Amino acid sequence: MNNKANLNVGNQNYEFECIKGSEDEVAIDISSLRGKTNVITIDPGFKNTGSCKSAITFLDGEKGILRYRGYSIEDLAEKADFLEVAYLLIFGNLPNQEKLDQFLFDIKENSIVDEDLKKILESFPKSAHPMGVLSSLTSALVSFNPSVSDLESKEEMYNAIVKILAKLPIIVAWVYRRAKGLPLDYGDYSLGYVENITKMMFKRPNKEYIQNDTIVSAINKLLILHADHEQNCSTSTVRIVGSSHAGLFASVSAGISALWGRLHGGANQAVIEMLEAIENDGGDTKKFMAKAKDKSDSFRLMGFGHRVYKNFDPRAKIIKVAADEVLKELGITDPILEIAKDLEKEALADPYFVDRKLYPNVDFYSGIIYKALEIPNEMFTVMFALGRLPGWIAQWKEMRENKEPIGRPRQIYIGEKYRDFLDLDLR
Repeated sequence: MNNKANLNVGNQNYEFECIKGSEDEVAIDISSLRGKTNVITIDPGFKNTGSCKSAITFLDGEKGILRYRGYSIEDLAEKADFLEVAYLLIFGNLPNQEKLDQFLFDIKENSIVDEDLKKILESFPKSAHPMGVLSSLTSALVSFNPSVSDLESKEEMYNAIVKILAKLPIIVAWVYRRAKGLPLDYGDYSLGYVENITKMMFKRPNKEYIQNDTIVSAINKLLILHADHEQNCSTSTVRIVGSSHAGLFASVSAGISALWGRLHGGANQAVIEMLEAIENDGGDTKKFMAKAKDKSDSFRLMGFGHRVYKNFDPRAKIIKVAADEVLKELGITDPILEIAKDLEKEALADPYFVDRKLYPNVDFYSGIIYKALEIPNEMFTVMFALGRLPGWIAQWKEMRENKEPIGRPRQIYIGEKYRDFLDLDLR
């Protein structure tokens, strides 16, 4: 392949280097474009723009491939636990037992949140969306941990990493328990990372907590599958906020806000809301399948297809098995979940959806699991944020270590040209 790209601007020809990634992806390096030509590119949504070089996640949407640091998502979901995957994403390699034990110990040692944070949580109205609360409390953590604001040394960076990995699950559990009217509590120092998250969320004050391994396994898989996904909206937000040398906690708080939108992290909530709407209409899935195929109808079948994956979402294959296991284990007979099964079955057999590769995606099945666990719809995106935390940390850390410049996109101005100012009495 020619490692140069030629661009003609006016009558002048300019050469730009081509960069080839380890998986043969090719990019034209236009970092000198404006300096050479006084011309910029325009790319709404950055669909054709690479903002960085990253060694964290590889995604091939056409082939349905997702890998973290070279490891397939299938192997990681089957063989690893979430904390191993978090370590892999953040530090580049899977830990041995000694490193994993030390990582978990350091997280546990920081698994305390200042009690004043409870007062902030209690000041929010019950009607506040959990994602807004989570973003605010994550940002507030900076006030209680001022040393994490602007990090330079590896030691400072590591301390900030274990602190946010320790404290965010507590805040997530508190946000969930407050929405459920349950007392706020800390976890169990003796448990593993995901086991502790599960207990913090689901323990009831009036009976002994008994761990359900099927539920722990499903949550472990959900967190792994959501841990990173290349340069998506929230990840790009974390990197661009961090590029100003904002601290890790503030950058993650910004990522949570970006994730909140229903076109991003809110998609799994939208799936359940769609299923509820179908149930309220009488539960006729064939009627809504026809509506989805009708171009003149505004109805959209949520949880099918994906902007990046033009084949089956590899995460969906994994989480479908977990969803089936959870529903079987809990003996769920929820009409909404029955509607979901019918939609899935019909879509996988309908040529319209199969030909267009509109397969159920990870949001479809994750929503089903959260619904089965009686997690409120508004909390679905909070669980997504908990899973995405290691990816945000890894991307922020990589950006800082690579000394990337502050993010500053350009624009094409289409407003008014120069206008003389008129005094108020002349307008």
